[in-house]
Amino acid sequence: MGIGAGQQRAPCVNVKDMNRREFCLTATAAVASVRVSAFVASAPQTSANGPLITLAEIEQIDRERILRAANEYLSQSPITVTAASSPRSKGGKHDYFSEGDYWWPDPKNPGGPYIRRDGYSNPQNFNDHREALIRLSLMVPALTAAWLITQEKRYAEHAAVHLRAWFLDPATRMNPSLDYAQAIWGVSPGRGTGIIDTLHLVEVTRAARHLDGARVMTPEESTGVRAWFTQYMLWMVASKNGQEEEAAKNNHGSCWVVQVAAFAAFTGNENVMKLCRGRFRDHLLPDQLAADGSFPLELARTKPYSYSLFNLDMMAMVCLIASGIGAEPSGATNNLWQFALSNGNRYQRAVEFMFPFIQDKSKWPYPHDVEYFDDLPNRQPSLLFAGLVYHEPKYIALWRTLPADPKTAEIIRNFPIRQPVLWVHSV
Repeated sequence: MGIGAGQQRAPCVNVKDMNRREFCLTATAAVASVRVSAFVASAPQTSANGPLITLAEIEQIDRERILRAANEYLSQSPITVTAASSPRSKGGKHDYFSEGDYWWPDPKNPGGPYIRRDGYSNPQNFNDHREALIRLSLMVPALTAAWLITQEKRYAEHAAVHLRAWFLDPATRMNPSLDYAQAIWGVSPGRGTGIIDTLHLVEVTRAARHLDGARVMTPEESTGVRAWFTQYMLWMVASKNGQEEEAAKNNHGSCWVVQVAAFAAFTGNENVMKLCRGRFRDHLLPDQLAADGSFPLELARTKPYSYSLFNLDMMAMVCLIASGIGAEPSGATNNLWQFALSNGNRYQRAVEFMFPFIQDKSKWPYPHDVEYFDDLPNRQPSLLFAGLVYHEPKYIALWRTLPADPKTAEIIRNFPIRQPVLWVHSV
């Protein structure tokens, strides 16, 4: 039974179901997450292959696009999940709802369960909540980046307006769970695969960490926003949908780790961060990275180029967010950028594999994506961050040449890290 219009459902976390990971509830130590600005500061400004890039240069490259977007967003009010609803949702007013992208009505059974057409998005699906979430992920990071580079508080203040609406205001906030994401009519009211939709909160939490320095929210408000993400993070760790997504062996598994690591960094949960490092070392890289540096599970899809780029970015973000200092008692390295498989492969092998196909897409030897192949590549964040970490100027040089702001809605959706300024500034 759905929740009434004026009600909010408590987070769907049963502590009894959390025995496997109940340690996640006890961690309060600050997370020793990697700081990209340290790479910028410590990396040589030149190498044998040419010049690298500085923090000031990154700010200058993006200054115009940041301010153009932020100035537009200053006049726009928040739109949250409570602004629209679908009669097909089993949830309530405050529950996020979306429908599986590649699921369509069955021509042989109109009104019956939907059938799958991989790679082809159904334009009739309910998409309002997803669009609102993407809108949030565009606005808050851009406004925060504008505050960082100008120190004009009006940008930070407006970013805070959106955070309050989404995570604090009882009338408009979203419930911290995703029980009804990527539902399939006649098949499922919501699936673990839907958790990928909140990938757009990763850069929002990075922005929120910066906003602490702007002092545009009261201590109680800041605590409240972190409480929301703590509840959602624990739902991702403990719920059936969350555990299904965690176990996914393709980009969905990568995106689960990216999100949980970002939320652990935001909430200061070192135990959960350790969990994310373990997922990367024990599952993401060994399950997904082939000896040649490709991602075979992505190459097998109907959008092999898009999914390969996407997974390349997501694994870079895991390395960026979850890497720490030193090693665990087991001896496992906490520096995920340098972690190597038994065959010697590390994350950089994936960058090397994709690099020539980002540089010249005409060399792509696999089938073209069934949709939007001509809209790629964009300014993949993996190139910048890997270039800084591995001191590889060719990655950064290519990153400079690529378009920073995709225009196609589907590409924007699969390009959730848009403001590198937020990541090169330490928090």
